[in-house]
Amino acid sequence: MIEVKNLTFSYSKDKQALHGLGFTVEDGEIFGFLGPNGSGKSTTQKILTGMLKGYGGQVSLFRQDISAIRGLEFFQKIGVLFEFPYLYANLSAVDNLNYFASFYPKEQRRDVGELLEMLEFKPDFLKKPVSSCSKGMRQRVSMARALVSNPQLLFLDEPTSGLDPSGAVLFRKIIEQERKKGTTVFVTTHNMMDADLLCDRVAFISNGNLVALDTPKQLKEKNSNHQVVIEYLYRGKRETKTIEVLELEAGISFAHDEIISIHSQEPTLEDMFIQYTGRGLS
Repeated sequence: MIEVKNLTFSYSKDKQALHGLGFTVEDGEIFGFLGPNGSGKSTTQKILTGMLKGYGGQVSLFRQDISAIRGLEFFQKIGVLFEFPYLYANLSAVDNLNYFASFYPKEQRRDVGELLEMLEFKPDFLKKPVSSCSKGMRQRVSMARALVSNPQLLFLDEPTSGLDPSGAVLFRKIIEQERKKGTTVFVTTHNMMDADLLCDRVAFISNGNLVALDTPKQLKEKNSNHQVVIEYLYRGKRETKTIEVLELEAGISFAHDEIISIHSQEPTLEDMFIQYTGRGLS
């Protein structure tokens, strides 16, 4: 679905943003692209969506080199959720979506009302200007805008931004439903829970370089110290002991009256990002 080879980009002679990125995204994959602010992830996404020209290297979407594409048909296959809601503030959610839907062939469009219902948009705000909506409600309209064309390739920039926990769970469920339909999803995010729960693979980018690419599970497992922490009661006292996983497989050898909990010491995805880049995701 996406193939990137030796991708470079410079904003000026003294400001090179990308240093030869290379990766592929398979059909039907949810691919996470993670990096701190200024790392080059937004630049990469703008190139992939055709918004930014003048890059070096090769970028192919749908097995076509995007530098050679001129027609609208190519871009009608793509849906984009921007980090900031590009909506007409004085129009209602319904009017915004009907306007954006008009850019696509009629047989391709999804029903606006059904989309908003699926995204749990509050019915009381359907005909009110989106400027009167909360950030979470505007995010729902923005997601509906990305989905209204029934895209084959979906770019999501911070998809759960502004949502409460239940809203974030809903969005992750919807993204997974899109993937089950065969949609390929490219996610850029700072939210490690989203990346860990959603993505088949994640790429870490830092200072315009790709520093790691693997499944979240494998990234964590190959950097695990293979230890577990056991909390237990012994002679009326609560105790904690750290042991190797192999010791646990052989059975709990130390004296105890009751096991309270057993926790693995597997690192988090954010731990892995900091390890590979030396920087947090802020």
